[in-house]
Amino acid sequence: MPGINWGVRGLRRHPLRAALSLAGIAVATAMLLDMVMLSGGLDRSFEDLLLLRGYQIRLTPRGTLPFDTEAMLGEASDLIARVRADPGVVSAAPVLGATVYARRADSLRALVGYGIDPAEQGLYQLERGSDLTRGDTTGVLLSAPAADALGLGPGDSIRLAGQLDPQIASAAVDRVLAVRGIVRFLYDYQGQRSVATVLPLMQRLSHRSGDPVSLVLVKARTDSGVASVTARLAAELPDVQVSSVGQLVEQFRHRMLYFRQLSYILGTMSLIVTVLLVATLLTINVSERLGEIATLRAIGISRRTVVNQVMTEGAVLTIIGGGFG
Repeated sequence: MPGINWGVRGLRRHPLRAALSLAGIAVATAMLLDMVMLSGGLDRSFEDLLLLRGYQIRLTPRGTLPFDTEAMLGEASDLIARVRADPGVVSAAPVLGATVYARRADSLRALVGYGIDPAEQGLYQLERGSDLTRGDTTGVLLSAPAADALGLGPGDSIRLAGQLDPQIASAAVDRVLAVRGIVRFLYDYQGQRSVATVLPLMQRLSHRSGDPVSLVLVKARTDSGVASVTARLAAELPDVQVSSVGQLVEQFRHRMLYFRQLSYILGTMSLIVTVLLVATLLTINVSERLGEIATLRAIGISRRTVVNQVMTEGAVLTIIGGGFG
């Protein structure tokens, strides 16, 4: 029937215009998809990151973020014993954050130090070498950036200093430790130079009294029991901020509300641009083909058929361009 493939043939007659149209639709579609995925994927990515080692609850000093201030949870041994006594708790992993310094010849390199319990830790994944053990007060783990910066690997020795006095460049505590392994710290920023030792050693290096820790990671027996364990710990430990991963994600979502709104606005703009682009192209095509349309109508092609062909051309552009996007 004459005119059935009129719209599609029009695309073939103008390949350059069709290609540019597809490119424009693809770019607009990609932006729309990126904004939708970004606005909805941040929460999920944050939650997955926090749950990488399976610890669903965090205990931190009330009113602060871990490692963000000098605030600490004191008497960690007693605190962890009380947490582990809860019937819904499987594991409680203490973490102490501090700044330590590596001595290399006549220079000092500042490092982020973590004090951990190797048997119950949720901060790193071992990549090379061996892990620490609970009683290992002579070993240390390095992140890959720290190992590269210091030129060290498993089996080498490193001198760590803590509580450095910047005026005289001396340290209250100085230890020579053996590098046990290279690890990937899950929550470090890219390129961060970090080390980890057993908790008692890091407490001595940081020269802190009172058995302090920066936070405690808690693993519940079941995912369904996280809410009840969180509530019990919060009631039993009123001076400690007890938060489940779900609550942290909700706080993160609230703080990122402005960004989510911005992504929705940009996504909507991308959608409008796509619609206007397709509408403009179809308007131009129809204007250029008024003679063809008049001929088709003169030989008996119905108005509905002509409109369908115009819409078919728009649909083809949108589907192919959207697919590329």
